[in-house]
Amino acid sequence: MTAGERSVTIGEAARATGVSAKMIRYYEETGLLGPAERTASGYRLYGARDLHALRFVRWARDLGFSIAEIAELLALWHDRSRASGAVKAVALAHVADLRRRITELEAMARTLDNLAESCCGDERPDCPILDDLAGGPETPG
Repeated sequence: MTAGERSVTIGEAARATGVSAKMIRYYEETGLLGPAERTASGYRLYGARDLHALRFVRWARDLGFSIAEIAELLALWHDRSRASGAVKAVALAHVADLRRRITELEAMARTLDNLAESCCGDERPDCPILDDLAGGPETPG
């Protein structure tokens, strides 16, 4: 923090950024965020730059970036000599991963829809959903 900059406690930082105090501590422990300044009694203090970084992390998490990807994006954000192509590459790799996961989730939904359709849903104990789960996934030949 710079001299004269207003600092806030972890609770205030959490309220201001939408990142829980627990997650703020976790991000510090993992090195995603630098260590907070401390008062003489050990309380964490955060300045405007810290709050900006926490908002960055929260938005990146909301977009589904992993902690490793966020660390890479933070490093690029802080590197004023970065090439925007490096940032774009991270974003596009993430988009590709999201699309792959969407495809997998859609396949899971179709499978569960089919299983639910085959289940009578009555008072009898027979249940094709449980039978299918008990059989486990098909193993490639």
